[in-house]
Amino acid sequence: MSAEPLKTLFHPFEAEAVPLPGKGDRALFLGAEPGFRLPEGFEAALHLVQGFRPHFRVLQASGFTVTAQAEGDGFDMALVLAGRHRGLNELRLAEALERVAPGGLVVVAGGKDDGIASLRRRVDELVPLEAHLPKYHGIAFWVRRPADLAAAQNLRAANPALLVEGRFRTAPGMFSFDRIDTGSKLLVENLPNDLRGSVADFCAGWGYVAAEIAARSPGLSALDLYEAEFDALEAARGNIGTVTAEPRFFWIDLLKEPVEKRYDAIAMNPPFHRSRAAEPEIGAGMIRAAAKALKPGGRLLMVANRQLPYEPVLSAAFSSHAELARDGMFKVLVARR
Repeated sequence: MSAEPLKTLFHPFEAEAVPLPGKGDRALFLGAEPGFRLPEGFEAALHLVQGFRPHFRVLQASGFTVTAQAEGDGFDMALVLAGRHRGLNELRLAEALERVAPGGLVVVAGGKDDGIASLRRRVDELVPLEAHLPKYHGIAFWVRRPADLAAAQNLRAANPALLVEGRFRTAPGMFSFDRIDTGSKLLVENLPNDLRGSVADFCAGWGYVAAEIAARSPGLSALDLYEAEFDALEAARGNIGTVTAEPRFFWIDLLKEPVEKRYDAIAMNPPFHRSRAAEPEIGAGMIRAAAKALKPGGRLLMVANRQLPYEPVLSAAFSSHAELARDGMFKVLVARR
């Protein structure tokens, strides 16, 4: 996300359209991202919520109180940074309404290209808007929490947890939350039948690839899941199924935090974008992290979009690599350390 929605979020305070919170006030900030600047005179104690590990670490290092999931209630105010996922935006707004005190202010902002106008209209059907203010290619709007929580209940009912293929529990905001990702499915279809020993799933998401590895590989001595999105990793705990060895779960930024254990095999479907533009360097960094985490002779099995130039990175980090399969969009690559 660009810095502009963060500026939009705090603009109503700078424009004196809403009162600045004072000392002794408590403000919940859902979806908080690094890079925001508090307006002069904004003195509330901030409680930030961010489940994406890279953002969490930056916010924590900046000295803020930050948790992966919301905690506490009775807040005087809530801030909600809206993104591209409509369902997640609505769930965050429901959380804000539930955790502020009755009459507490809830300020929401997002970019126009991310659907903030639609969210504003949706909220106005449930809770009367006090006002809205466009700025920095976005819109901020704000409401007061009603005495009851009917609006929050309505938003939650419209965005229930899902059961994908009758087996995997997911929720809005997770990658491919409503279906099995095509690339991950191609990877699973081409996994070798002889996986054994210690195996890891990098970028595990809500656990599909790891669950399939567990179901197909009775010779596992360990199965570890690594994921940067806290909520997805929590979902994976319930989706992994029966495993010979007790699985372990690591909430981690694989591009910045070291992996301590060494593996016989690693499977992964790495992300390749943070916003709308492709960023192949993310996947390249994941490949290098996997190479460091494999034992000598260990294998990496990964899926990627066909056009992404990962082969030179594999050549530099591994002793050999090959393409196992491809379809119209994806390719499955194998490399040996």
